[in-house]
Amino acid sequence: MEAFSADTIPQGAQWQYEPKWDGFRCVAFRDGKNIFLQSKAGQPLGRYFPEITGSLGALAPERFVLDGEIVIAIGDTLSFNDLLMRIHPAESRIRKLSALHPATYVLFDLLLDENGPLLMQPLAKRRQALEQFARNYLQHQERLRLSPKTDRFQEAMRWFKKMAGGLDGVIAKRLDAPYERGERSGAVQKIKNLRTADCVVGGFRYAQKKQDGARVVGSLLLGLYNDRGLLDHVGFTSAISRGERAALTRKLEKLVEPPGFTGSAPGGPSRWSTKRSMEWSPLKPSLVVEVRYDHFSGGRFRHGTQLVRWRPDKAPRQCRASQVVHESKSPLSLLDAR
Repeated sequence: MEAFSADTIPQGAQWQYEPKWDGFRCVAFRDGKNIFLQSKAGQPLGRYFPEITGSLGALAPERFVLDGEIVIAIGDTLSFNDLLMRIHPAESRIRKLSALHPATYVLFDLLLDENGPLLMQPLAKRRQALEQFARNYLQHQERLRLSPKTDRFQEAMRWFKKMAGGLDGVIAKRLDAPYERGERSGAVQKIKNLRTADCVVGGFRYAQKKQDGARVVGSLLLGLYNDRGLLDHVGFTSAISRGERAALTRKLEKLVEPPGFTGSAPGGPSRWSTKRSMEWSPLKPSLVVEVRYDHFSGGRFRHGTQLVRWRPDKAPRQCRASQVVHESKSPLSLLDAR
């Protein structure tokens, strides 16, 4: 069951609120000794998270379907980068990482139990069944945890504001809704905690397709100064309108000057990219843009950012990484109560 994006958290007695975890969405199936973990895209995940399949296999009930999110905690924070490292072809590497930083499966729905399917039951009843499942079977399962929920709007707002550095936002679910697979009916809404940051434009990449026969800028490479005074590459924005690309390209080409980034720099080609698609031009650190982002972890913006405006009034040296490192309560504290 998928959610659609909303700008504000809905209010009313018909809503239940949950944290929006920063991880891999996963539906877990068990039928006897057969355990299958499925990603949001329908791909198998089990081989990448042996600690999760092992924990599910240790449960007393032999038939169930669970919905939840796989996360990895490093200290008091969640690390999406460590999740990505698990998607590796070598089993030995996966085993090593699972021992070093084990994953946790955070459960928020129960779709089938030993009594049969629950898909057509309203969320209120499915949640009751899930909480009973947790009380019966998860008390000594460190890798399987129950996601908290609240029906109090103010509590949801507290999660939204106080844990902005660790959570993706808040999920609102209608208590009377069945589990509608793959649909975006409005019964599940995700509200992301979007924030803005001022960044130095440390370089740019050309678009792979020409515009009116000429090469034009495709994306801006963003940088923030670290505590050592070095400019680290932290992400990109490609939200540039077609009408301004030609003029912007001419402006940027006049500012080309190595090295662009003096700290961490954009990566080279990988199995997901070609040499040409990863080529970039370094810029003199003189331009500042304000961008909107939803999550910052591992020293990078998790997703592409949205260009809000240019900031000619802002000195590049004022663009520091500390502006996006939020002091907030750890989202892992929400899992203390099962």
